[in-house]
Amino acid sequence: MDSTTAKSQRSRGVIERYREFLPVSPATRIVSLGEGNTPLIHCPQLSKRVGRGCEVFVKNEGVNPTGSFKDRGMTVAVSEALEHGASAVICASTGNTSASASAYATRAGISCVVILPAGKIATGKLLQAFVYGAKIVAIDGNFDDALRIVCQLGETGDLAIVNSINSDRIAGQKTAAFEIADELRDAPDFHLLPVGNAGNITAYWAGYREYCAHGRSTKLPVMIGFQAAGAAPIFYNRIIEKLETVASAIRIGNPASWKQARAAIAESRGAIDVVSDEEILAAQTWLARQEGIFVEPASAASIAGLFKCCDSGEAAYSFQKIPEESRIVCTVTGHGLKDPDVMIGRMKELESVPATVGDVRRAIGL
Repeated sequence: MDSTTAKSQRSRGVIERYREFLPVSPATRIVSLGEGNTPLIHCPQLSKRVGRGCEVFVKNEGVNPTGSFKDRGMTVAVSEALEHGASAVICASTGNTSASASAYATRAGISCVVILPAGKIATGKLLQAFVYGAKIVAIDGNFDDALRIVCQLGETGDLAIVNSINSDRIAGQKTAAFEIADELRDAPDFHLLPVGNAGNITAYWAGYREYCAHGRSTKLPVMIGFQAAGAAPIFYNRIIEKLETVASAIRIGNPASWKQARAAIAESRGAIDVVSDEEILAAQTWLARQEGIFVEPASAASIAGLFKCCDSGEAAYSFQKIPEESRIVCTVTGHGLKDPDVMIGRMKELESVPATVGDVRRAIGL
């Protein structure tokens, strides 16, 4: 692929690239920010960690226009909302959805309303929604309360809901599976990803199945999802009302796509598992320092999960039974600068030294 073709693909967005698989019509006015075509990065240190000749790839969704995978679904949801005459969209959010919805609504020239749990949104994500001009309402409750209110407001027909309960969102998000299969020239053997509201694992599975049905791939991957231990309703099979995790993007107690995620796991013969906050933060640091990929805490759940599968006899899916030379993909869903608060707190305060070569040499240990 020459540079002109690559540039053209990047600017087209996922609807133009995969229109035949998406619920759009010739009349649809496409609202795009050039989302998709994100890097599938081969990770030698992760591959070494797994061993057995396996190859591990990271699908880095943090380089989408607003810094998360949500943009894939939002381009479809907002384009369709516009086609159906909506003058405003609304969403509940733990952060990334609000950033994406606000940006795409602005791009479309319509309004955006965001309902979010007060004090539970990462600063970087809240800032995005504010800068894009959304009407933001913080409530004394959690994400599930926010989504309930959004659903009630959406019943009036005045506001188009762009959460993942909207099937257009799921349709757009499945394009990540298409990209992976296109780049690898087949589906991977295993796919690991974080699970919050469970729309993403649902979307990836739908994408892999659809591509395979159309002869674009020859197999289907095992899907393995990871929830934060303090917000793991699917793993524990019960609604969680008191949510405790640093991984704000997956701090959800009653996932909207719970049933669909369970189906994806069962049909792919995969698993759902949990990782602790300590494991998540350790994986976030490891990935940054070993592979040069900085992700938000929730994204690191897939990496923490990979480590658990490799190292723990208590893992829901032990990699001891993985065939040699398997291809494994881990999705990381959002950029590290979206939710930097924990890392900022861990940084030691920098102390200045005199502006001399000698002092600098001593400071760096030379």
